Amino acid sequence: MSERYDVVVVGAGPAGIFAALEYARAQAGRIAIFEKGHEIAKRRCPARETACASCRSCDVMSGWGGAGAFSDGKLTLSGEVGGWLGEFVGHDELDRLIEDADELWLKFGADETVHGPDPDTAARLQRQASLADMQLVPMRIRHLGTDRSPAVLSAMRAHLEGLGVEIRTDTAVGRIRAHGGHVEGVELTDGTFLRANAVVAAPGREGAEWLAAQAAELGIGLANNAVDIGVRVEVPAAVMEPLTDPLYEAKLLYYSRAFGDRVRTFCMNPYGEVTTESYGDVVTVNGHSYAEDKTEYTNFAVLVSQSFTRTFREPIAYGRSIARLANLLGEGIIVQRLGDLRVGRRSTPARIQQSVVKPTMSHATPGDLACVIPYRHLTDILEFLDAMDPLAPGVASPGTLLYGVEVKFYSSRIEVDQNLMTQVAGLYAIGDGAGVTRGLIQSSASGLVAARSLLSDRSR
Repeated sequence: MSERYDVVVVGAGPAGIFAALEYARAQAGRIAIFEKGHEIAKRRCPARETACASCRSCDVMSGWGGAGAFSDGKLTLSGEVGGWLGEFVGHDELDRLIEDADELWLKFGADETVHGPDPDTAARLQRQASLADMQLVPMRIRHLGTDRSPAVLSAMRAHLEGLGVEIRTDTAVGRIRAHGGHVEGVELTDGTFLRANAVVAAPGREGAEWLAAQAAELGIGLANNAVDIGVRVEVPAAVMEPLTDPLYEAKLLYYSRAFGDRVRTFCMNPYGEVTTESYGDVVTVNGHSYAEDKTEYTNFAVLVSQSFTRTFREPIAYGRSIARLANLLGEGIIVQRLGDLRVGRRSTPARIQQSVVKPTMSHATPGDLACVIPYRHLTDILEFLDAMDPLAPGVASPGTLLYGVEVKFYSSRIEVDQNLMTQVAGLYAIGDGAGVTRGLIQSSASGLVAARSLLSDRSR
């Protein structure tokens, strides 16, 4: 392997992959991608069958394709959700970037079907939501499916290798090195130093803390994003069909009357199943759905956004502490009937069996989420489900299952310019790990931004 590159990409999630795709097709120089996780064919998660085994490198969060490889694979074709990239590039430019990223996903095998309501249906549903004191954000969505995503991502890898891009999985970058205000290259964990004219840091959510540490060492500014804490809701698919049939995913926003907190739905999975994801020493709940295999149930998250200013400024530590407590009490993930939560009793296996919903996560532990989730957050969640019930009758029924906890850690935001370059010349920070995005399509688009900036510099 050569010791010098024009560009080194750290992380092989959508941000890093799309940066490489855009740069490599211009044949502008030597490029390498380093990814600490496994290649996609070797990614295996024991939590899919039993429970999280706290693997050294989490196969759900790390490896070729990043966390998105085993996600539901939704490409949200709207700049209104999925991150903050528009704050850097402008909202009109973001729309163009989303179109370009979508074309690349299609080129490598994404389903051509786009879900979304017609204008009349969108207006009707928005009116219904407003009567419930909610805001409905209609979106156009392309669904890859957890089963199809690996094939699409594998096609991207084959294409990159065909263009001469060096790809090293199971290879962790220990440090980003800079001198005199300009990036020098990267140092692998085995001590190997690789020089590079530019470094694109795209470590994903799994590498967010590592990137924050690199930023601190290099004197790059950081700002905290919020942390979202909540539960994953599972109901019969028929309950959600008034929303999922026309929308596929219903993005609902609500401000609680009790506390004024922002509450929202996230990652709705029609006919899907509940699963887990790992953040090092904690396991949180998630969900996905397949393109082909369907269950009888739909799941989605209800999340409460929590920001901290003074004097406490550690949102990730706060979220981790709540997830860690749930892991302690539930030996992983806790599941509870909504009816049991309302009357203040823990769910038992016998009570779970009384529910019309049979848990799609069989190893979740029946328990009491009130022992884990703060009162304020639980109040917000219950209020949200009651407000949502007129839109999807039955969602607030006693048999609805709640899994906890679901925590979304939005990485500390790295200080970058409109091209996503840091104060260190030649060092770019992109994707979810940089706190710039929080979804597949904006993450992909951020990779295009960095690559186009690099190519523009070369052409001058």
